[in-house]
Amino acid sequence: MGFGRLMGSLKSKLRCLKTKKPAAGGGLYDRIEKSESMRVEIRSRKAQKLIQETLKVADSPKINKTYAF
Repeated sequence: MGFGRLMGSLKSKLRCLKTKKPAAGGGLYDRIEKSESMRVEIRSRKAQKLIQETLKVADSPKINKTYAF
């Protein structure tokens, strides 16, 4: 009989959780559209990262630096 009571209490708790509405700031977030300044910042960070990677490769002593321009 203990198992039946346990199952009953679990079912009632689940029903209670399903009917609760989320709080005003809880769980679900609206997707924020990117502004132009955010896009510029993202491009700037990507460019800085690419420059750093390029400089790292260029300064590496392991690579034979022969470029035909």
